Amino acid sequence: MLLAEPSEVVDALREAARLGPYFEIVTEPAEEADPTWRPFPERDRDRLMDLTAKYAERLGTGERRVAASILFQGLASRLWSPMVAAAARGVVPDLSGLHWRWAPGAPVALWLARPSGWRAASVRETAGLLHREVVTGQLGPLRETMLTFVGLADGLLWGNAASALAGSLNVGPPSPERAALVREVLAREPLAGTGAFEAGGFVRRNCCLYYRVPPGGEMCGDCALLPGRPARR
Repeated sequence: MLLAEPSEVVDALREAARLGPYFEIVTEPAEEADPTWRPFPERDRDRLMDLTAKYAERLGTGERRVAASILFQGLASRLWSPMVAAAARGVVPDLSGLHWRWAPGAPVALWLARPSGWRAASVRETAGLLHREVVTGQLGPLRETMLTFVGLADGLLWGNAASALAGSLNVGPPSPERAALVREVLAREPLAGTGAFEAGGFVRRNCCLYYRVPPGGEMCGDCALLPGRPARR
């Protein structure tokens, strides 16, 4: 494992962003002048409660846990998508300087202050860095804060994270490098056992609760509860 030059991290993230808005982490130093950026993972319980309430309103549900589940999965997707794409190019960004910004009606935006990162020598080493930066450094603390105001099982939350990780492969041209990294990260706790790749793609072992969003009944394409799939709860 070697330190990457800041310019390498910027270039890798810029290339990742070409896949779409969910793959974008901006790195421009000028963003520091914007006071609306906040450190991520968000540790402010009240802010996350407010964002969860707004998600519930947008989804048309009165169930906080449904909105919180979908929020967690959306944030996981925003983290995994650019990180896996950058890592597939040989660079794993350091997320210790990550910030986020959100306003009603706008997508979540990410900004990385003082870009830095690493180059790894193998898929295994790269996956270890990805796991450390995203799962340990970001999703773990986010989970801890969210669980102070809503009850969600760990199996559901980490299933959401696994689904978001696997879903990052569905955008852009097929990439053996990204696929290999995703499979390697999915083999690590707490994602191990949350789902598996089958003939039709990734299938998770549990449900994100989206089927409870009004009018109800709709399920995600990787849901274990879809008809014809054996129960995996």
